[in-house]
Amino acid sequence: MSSVNASDNITQSAEDYWFKIEKSVLAPILTTEMVLGVLGNGLVLIVKVARKDHFHCLYWLPLFSLTISDFLCSILIICGSLLALLTEGQISPWCEVVSLLKFTFITSSIGSIAVLCIQRFMGIPSKGKKLSVLMAVACVASWCTGTIFGAVPVAYRWIRYDPAEMLCAVFWENSYSDMLVYILCAFSICIFAPFLLIVSCSVLTCVGFGKDCSSQGDLSSITPLLVILYLLCCVPFAASELVLLGRPDLSPSPQWLRSLSSVMTYLDCSLNPFIYCTNKDFRKAVLVLVWNKRRSTFPDPVLTGVTRLEA
Repeated sequence: MSSVNASDNITQSAEDYWFKIEKSVLAPILTTEMVLGVLGNGLVLIVKVARKDHFHCLYWLPLFSLTISDFLCSILIICGSLLALLTEGQISPWCEVVSLLKFTFITSSIGSIAVLCIQRFMGIPSKGKKLSVLMAVACVASWCTGTIFGAVPVAYRWIRYDPAEMLCAVFWENSYSDMLVYILCAFSICIFAPFLLIVSCSVLTCVGFGKDCSSQGDLSSITPLLVILYLLCCVPFAASELVLLGRPDLSPSPQWLRSLSSVMTYLDCSLNPFIYCTNKDFRKAVLVLVWNKRRSTFPDPVLTGVTRLEA
């Protein structure tokens, strides 16, 4: 009996030790991603609204939708994960809200990128054509679809806190068939369909079959970088869900994969502002905004009087 207790104590001590190591590593990473995401995407939104005349963007609507998604994810989800990591949990109803919002932001992001790729391939600007209204509806639909599929696990009470993901996530405990139906439907509609549109439109545009009418200096020229970064960062998330599909016993994917999934998803939100700044005109617009703010803080000296000196 004593040997069993000693073994349990050793196992518990080892788990506590590794948890402390993970916490010391993940906390600085999440803090950095949160700061970069909030400040970077906030600055991008301000520039897009206040300095839109300093750069040209023919397909501005999906890029604006993507930036809003990244900003909200940084200020709500990444911040929530950091607090959950430090306090070791999340309480209801914030637990359910975070789970719903995370899937909403993932779906809206990939939906916005898909709309951007379609617009570039078909040469549909975000204003001036009837098809631009359809593109706007598609952006809104990606947000609504993510919200609907994110609300299903909340309604069926499949949500509980996952220390590996550092937020509340979906856990399956009853029916493999329910899990299979939900994940297949969610992935087919919210992830796989936009993924096919992104890849096909990007490839066709790159080989010269697209009707992209934007100039070389247009902000939409950053689309290939956005696509590559998004696909790379979403690989762990997709792998985690596919591993779950292959386990009829409903056991979750490995802990390290779930943690990597969250970290990489957040990384995409924090790095997108740097991709925007690879565009020369947009970078100039950022500098103009920062410089004008600095000048307003430290105004130029004003001549208020003249004193005459006699020899």
